[in-house]
Amino acid sequence: MKRAVIIYHSTTGVTRMYADEIEAYLKSKGLDVVSISIWQYKDGIAEGADYLLLGCWTSGIMVAFQHPEKAWKEFAAIFKTTDNPPIILFTTYKILTGSMFKNMAKYLDHDENQLLPELKSGDGRLSEKDKIILDTFIDDLANY
Repeated sequence: MKRAVIIYHSTTGVTRMYADEIEAYLKSKGLDVVSISIWQYKDGIAEGADYLLLGCWTSGIMVAFQHPEKAWKEFAAIFKTTDNPPIILFTTYKILTGSMFKNMAKYLDHDENQLLPELKSGDGRLSEKDKIILDTFIDDLANY
């Protein structure tokens, strides 16, 4: 059984709700899923994962300078996995995501030339478009 690990940072609960929706969808596809907040993270929790989903809420000045909040940046700086599973980034937002994904990726230890799939939600719900992105991500990797 394929294994997915979802790690998120949520302050108001919207990003947690989005992570929960992602978790439920991946479970409906037959994956074994672990979903935790950055505060529950312990070294090694992502080892052996086939998929890694990392998320946080969008911070910034309304429509400009979007970035991950300090706690997520600190988490990303210490996060390591020796397996290097494929990553999807996700965020929740009020108005726009702007440069959010680029700013999330720069804190992660990964190939900067590799484009990472992106999921975003204004209300914490998983959209049909999100499901297509997740299906494509899972199906593409299943063929390796």
